[in-house]
Amino acid sequence: MIDNLSSGSRKFINSKAQFIEMDIRDSNLSSTICEFKPEYIFHEAAQTEVSVSMNNPKLDCDVNLMGLINVLDAAVTCGVKKLLMPSSAAIYGNLDTLPLDESMIGTPTSFYGLTKLTTEHYLRIYYEAYGLNYICYRYSNVYGPRQGNGGEGGVISIFAKAIANGLPITVYGDGDQTRDFIYVDDVVEANILGLENNIAGIYNISTNIASSINSIIDEFKCISNSKIDVSYEPERIGDIRYSRLDNKKAQKDLSFKTTFNLSDGLYKTYEYFKR
Repeated sequence: MIDNLSSGSRKFINSKAQFIEMDIRDSNLSSTICEFKPEYIFHEAAQTEVSVSMNNPKLDCDVNLMGLINVLDAAVTCGVKKLLMPSSAAIYGNLDTLPLDESMIGTPTSFYGLTKLTTEHYLRIYYEAYGLNYICYRYSNVYGPRQGNGGEGGVISIFAKAIANGLPITVYGDGDQTRDFIYVDDVVEANILGLENNIAGIYNISTNIASSINSIIDEFKCISNSKIDVSYEPERIGDIRYSRLDNKKAQKDLSFKTTFNLSDGLYKTYEYFKR
């Protein structure tokens, strides 16, 4: 396992894992990976915050594209059989037709979405030019225990942590914006299915259910049995208004299905932060 721990925690590393603290942009990445001799790579490292990408597009590009190329070159050099990694729902932008499926051509509204869309093309060309097999998942908004404040599903962890501590929460926009929230265990299952199936390509990993931010707050009111102090601020530049991803392709090709509904996932996340 390789991680720079910029958004992770050392205490969550499996005690049985061989761990090296390293950035994916490090010039020694290839030699380090070749020492591991992996057959497969799960590339989950990224800059995932839309606001950071808008405020610092150079950083976003450096991590998400230059870091990616470093990982891809290492995978080719080390003879890796397959690389699995996430893209994002952010690649679609504000398309009018919902749900969004893999055939649609998106227009990203953030530099984060743009780097993820570019990522997909790098994977395709490395596959065509160098034979590096891959699966790229367009995750919807992933959430669950242990999550930090960053990432596309970070709103749930931010809310859960604040509510568990009796603190107010802030909503950017009117709260009627929707997201397709998917629990982390279902995402892990999708990755395992991708490892076990000898196919390549782009797949939405989602619930195909849209939930508004206001509805999330209502769920947390029930879960916490408490009044929540909510303030509404102007929406942030680059944020998408509505999002829901069609997962029929993943169901058909990977036999993927979600097992956690939103209420159960929110409860598990809240209880984690409450503890």
